[in-house]
Amino acid sequence: MGVGPVIFAGLVGGSLGVLAGYAGGWMGTLVMRTTDVFYAFPSVLLAVAISGAMGGGMLNGMIALALVFIPAVCRVAETATTQVRNLDFVESARATGAGHLMIVRHHLLGNVLAPVLVYASSLVSVSILLASGLSFLGFGVHPPIPDWGLMLSTLRQAIYVQPWVCAVPGAAIFVTSMCFNLVSDGLRSAMDVRLK
Repeated sequence: MGVGPVIFAGLVGGSLGVLAGYAGGWMGTLVMRTTDVFYAFPSVLLAVAISGAMGGGMLNGMIALALVFIPAVCRVAETATTQVRNLDFVESARATGAGHLMIVRHHLLGNVLAPVLVYASSLVSVSILLASGLSFLGFGVHPPIPDWGLMLSTLRQAIYVQPWVCAVPGAAIFVTSMCFNLVSDGLRSAMDVRLK
């Protein structure tokens, strides 16, 4: 529930963002204005609405989370592609007769992949939190599949009697989210290569 939606959103949103950033014009405007519609809703509310409309379950929860993350990844990929597409090495490749597919594959993807990968790795912790929230509300995973949010939901009756029992799934969610945030920071530091 944490990694799957992010991988799907990275593939779909990254592809749409590269398409919008490289093509520009009406194609870029169409893609970006369509993704801007999703920014009108908070991500938690949108995930709950999509998951509730599709019904609960692990697959529907993963689809709902992926649909929430696609616009954000698309925006990052479009911004990175727009910054790179008019640089000298892209213009040189275009002047030598390279086709659009070759320019995108050899010149754009390598430069766009780093910011998209860093941003996507930071979304894993958000995905874990949202998936736990969906399961807590009954829109995510159903028993007997184990899930930290589902554990918190079933243990809320014991919060006044044995609060440490309820703290264990919450601590697991917190620690895992923090670990993925640290991985994201490490990736950002490793991929931030600047010429001196």
